[in-house]
Amino acid sequence: MASTVSLSSFSPSSSLHLRSSFNGEFVSSSRSFIGAAPFTSSSLSLLSGQKSSYPPRKLHVSAKKVSGLEEAIRIRRMREVEKASKVRRNAPLRRGRVSPRLLVPDHIPRPPYVESGELPDISPEFQIPGPDGIGKMRAACELAARVLNFAGTLVKPSVTTNEIDKAVHDMIVEAGAYPSPLGYGGFPKSVCTSVNECMCHGIPDSRQLQSGDIINIDVTVYLDGYHGDTSRTFFCGEVDEGFKRLVKVTEECLERGIAVCKDGASFKKIGKRISEHAEKYGYNVVERFVGHGVGPVFHSEPLIYHYRNDGPGQMVEGQTFTIEPILTIGTTECVTWPDNWTTLTADGGVAAQCEHTILITRTGSEILTKC
Repeated sequence: MASTVSLSSFSPSSSLHLRSSFNGEFVSSSRSFIGAAPFTSSSLSLLSGQKSSYPPRKLHVSAKKVSGLEEAIRIRRMREVEKASKVRRNAPLRRGRVSPRLLVPDHIPRPPYVESGELPDISPEFQIPGPDGIGKMRAACELAARVLNFAGTLVKPSVTTNEIDKAVHDMIVEAGAYPSPLGYGGFPKSVCTSVNECMCHGIPDSRQLQSGDIINIDVTVYLDGYHGDTSRTFFCGEVDEGFKRLVKVTEECLERGIAVCKDGASFKKIGKRISEHAEKYGYNVVERFVGHGVGPVFHSEPLIYHYRNDGPGQMVEGQTFTIEPILTIGTTECVTWPDNWTTLTADGGVAAQCEHTILITRTGSEILTKC
């Protein structure tokens, strides 16, 4: 389950564009045009038919030398963007009826935040389970992975996200665990189901899945005092090739982000590697939602930025956190429904997300949310 950061906490990007601090739009970092002469006072007077009082000037036109490989990469990226822009759009997402929250047997331990019903602050402590805790952490993550795999088998046309929530809830409770999203900051369900243009934190409801939908299912379980957190985007029926491509690249971005993780590595390498891969295919990386430390605490430092950043900090052996990039075909700007959870792309373009909880080792990392 992604954590949210405010715009004021973003680290400056090294992108070739500058972001307006007023409306989030991109502004070109250069106003020059290659191969076109700029207008001067003399050229403007010639266009108007007036005689210039200034001596004629020689125009110097320069162009950047581009190698064949660079040009091929530019053309490839342009074609990928064109393909992405041509994918079909499903009907806009509409909220269905949200059923009452499901009950959890009294004997199952709850996370501390359940009783308060308030959204906890991000803990400043890194999650380092230690020799005893890592076994419990593995068990929680393995259960989360099994539940997610099961949830994926339920994705079919006419099935409601509420039915998926009920099945996930029952499986978690039968395993003696607590569904971590339930009651987190007032979240009313046991799993997040984000369909099509929903970036994340979708609340399960009575809407039936339709052939052509994509749906991210985000599962977190609390077992024996530890959280295991994972998500994946699934296909419902016959899905557009453009949607499939987006999901595939999102999964590859996660893999590349994990590949740079090891003891002593900088956290910022994750965002750099993810951004590089997403940009090859013309996709955009959502900045608002980030990965996070996870263990006995659901959300803690470090916050894992999935985009280019200059954030400080290095990974430590024994540390556990999530990486969970969200990619979009169009804008990364978003709108949130009145439920204060469901967050959609502002332009209605589809989004895809995938997530793993990982353990940092001396020479690399271990994916814990596998089964």
